[in-house]
Amino acid sequence: MIKTPFPKLKLTVNNVFGFCYHGYNIGDELILEDFTHPPKYFCLGLAHAVFPAVYAISFGAKFPFRDNQRSLTVTCPDGGKLEFKVEVLDKEGKIENIPKDPNFSRPIVNEQGGIPLESVGSEAGKGHNPKKMVIEVVKNKGKCFFEYKIGDRWETQGLKCIPGFCGAAFHTAFPALFALNFGAKFFFMKDHNSIDTVTCPDEGKIVFKVTRIEE
Repeated sequence: MIKTPFPKLKLTVNNVFGFCYHGYNIGDELILEDFTHPPKYFCLGLAHAVFPAVYAISFGAKFPFRDNQRSLTVTCPDGGKLEFKVEVLDKEGKIENIPKDPNFSRPIVNEQGGIPLESVGSEAGKGHNPKKMVIEVVKNKGKCFFEYKIGDRWETQGLKCIPGFCGAAFHTAFPALFALNFGAKFFFMKDHNSIDTVTCPDEGKIVFKVTRIEE
């Protein structure tokens, strides 16, 4: 048994839409000892796609649009051949379940793809509430191609990309942005609404802090 402060997770194959090299079938269940310990021979394509979800759920994220707010559906990145349901298990091995937020409703969208002004602030306009995020450079260990330096900071809303921002850095920061956007809290941080260990994959030259701004 692995000693870990993080919960076990369960992935269930919901649908199969094409040939899978791992031979996954509908109903197959995969148990992760925690978000850092997948089962043997775990598909790395699936690991890449599912990591933001298992990371977020492990730190308390909730998805108000789901029938169970503590679960999420993730699709295989290889042509969408499989669909997995991600769930978190409690200490007794039972699936954590928080019913769908009764106040959640998807905003009405007009033909132009926007939310009509008359719906903003009304019951019809309630839905996703993307959080304000700040990414800040807190360490610099070497020359950065983008010339980032300590103190540089960027703001974004929810999961929106930052124009001109280093793609490799954003890829690394995305799981933190995803988790914080859905309410995760990092219990080991002084500020539970942030994490300051998001590290550049290029020799760890730059370390970022990602913070959710509570409003």
